[in-house]
Amino acid sequence: MKPIEISNILHFVNHDCQFIDVFEHLLGRYTKQGRDDRIIVACLIAWGTNMGLGRMGEISDIDYSLLAGTSDNFIRLETLKEANDRVSNVISKLPIFRHYDIDKVLHSSSDGQKFETRINTINARYSPKYFGLKKGIVSYTLVANHVPVNAQIISANEHESHYVFDILFNNTTNIQPDVHSTDTHGTNEVNFAILHLFGYRFAPRYQDIYDRVSKSLYGFKHPSQYNEGPIKPVRKINTDLIIEEWENIQRIIVSLATKTTTQSIIIGKLSAYARKNKTKRALWEYDNIIKSLYFLDYIDLSTLRQNVQRALNRGESYHKLRRAISHANFGKLRFKTEQEQQIWNECSRLLTNCIIYYNASILSNLLAYKEKNSNDKDIALLKQVSLVAWQHINLYGRYEFNRRSEFINMNEIVRELAQMQIRLELV
Repeated sequence: MKPIEISNILHFVNHDCQFIDVFEHLLGRYTKQGRDDRIIVACLIAWGTNMGLGRMGEISDIDYSLLAGTSDNFIRLETLKEANDRVSNVISKLPIFRHYDIDKVLHSSSDGQKFETRINTINARYSPKYFGLKKGIVSYTLVANHVPVNAQIISANEHESHYVFDILFNNTTNIQPDVHSTDTHGTNEVNFAILHLFGYRFAPRYQDIYDRVSKSLYGFKHPSQYNEGPIKPVRKINTDLIIEEWENIQRIIVSLATKTTTQSIIIGKLSAYARKNKTKRALWEYDNIIKSLYFLDYIDLSTLRQNVQRALNRGESYHKLRRAISHANFGKLRFKTEQEQQIWNECSRLLTNCIIYYNASILSNLLAYKEKNSNDKDIALLKQVSLVAWQHINLYGRYEFNRRSEFINMNEIVRELAQMQIRLELV
């Protein structure tokens, strides 16, 4: 495919999604400075690539003063999140999107990606495994059918399992997952219970499932009554404790549902209690019920294990694209405050969303073309092509925003790709 500049990608996506319209001036209507789409795009690229406004002013045809003024007045967390939601919602309406469902359901995954910080900030923490003697942060992202629908910044020393529910429940897009997966680092003593009560199926991946089941499988009867079978529960579930503390459990769930608190705060409070606290033990017991049922399915169904791994692989593919976009300064964040890190996080996610939309648009049009002019085998292969690809996107070099953006002829791209497929078949 012909390489295309990232700025042209953003203009193409804006033509279809109108995401730049959400960037309104901080002061409202009565302002002298109007919105300039070219400068907005330049600011988004400067933030998202980790380049910074100063460096962008040096290697582009827009002065730093214009970039800084536009960024201060238009680039905010609320506008960035709304822009991301607009692009994600339009992606979900494309014909190719539902073909990425896993086992006919929307199966999402969440995982953290580590980024080293050059400047010490209040949320930067040590992690010798990833940063050595340096500090860094974690960008925790929810990915569904290759689309990053939500993300947040957490410290490198915080446990990712404390944010699984928050990132799911605070997802404001139309892409609402049915099943959610994490790696082992995303599991704790309450996630099965909380996600089950909110209608999600939690399906994490376990590295050593035999060791996990031998210590964490529970039943409604005493272990001595399970005579048959290769595995047995380690003890009986205390159902009386769950019934006794059910009202307190409901209060916790209502607090999460009304967003008066977050999962990380709830877990922090529960962890501060004594181990014999009844409410905490009751919630753990309820979690053990859902977890034990999942263990049995995870052992018995190879398709479930494959689906979980497939969902997690999509998150890893997104991380590779995200790393390629945040290439400036050797991938080390140069922002001074937590607020700037969050803006970078959302801008970088917006750039990936735009690239994914561009790829999804190509595949959707190619899918429609194949359905009219090709056989079922070609269509089945096309549905397996990932949306996460950036070899045809030019992220480097000098940026020229004042010239007219290159027109993207989608019909011509589809015709060329269809002809290439025919030549490959003839060979």
